[in-house]
Amino acid sequence: MPSQASALTLQFLAWVAAGERTYRDAMDAWRTSCPRLTIWEDALGEGLIEVESCGTSDQARVRITPRGAHLLAAQTMAS
Repeated sequence: MPSQASALTLQFLAWVAAGERTYRDAMDAWRTSCPRLTIWEDALGEGLIEVESCGTSDQARVRITPRGAHLLAAQTMAS
């Protein structure tokens, strides 16, 4: 069974993959001040998501990377 952090990471990746998301959308939905829940930072640092700059942060797009999509697909198939 995945740990809470990995389950949340998978939930985050599924959310990003489900539709077009802006940086602001992601920050509103996933930013946290809890040091134990670093989902956004972990996904970005591990190359699971990327932020495409398109001017302001309201316009920047958050996308799942091929690595993130592979991880999500592998976990979905394992479930």
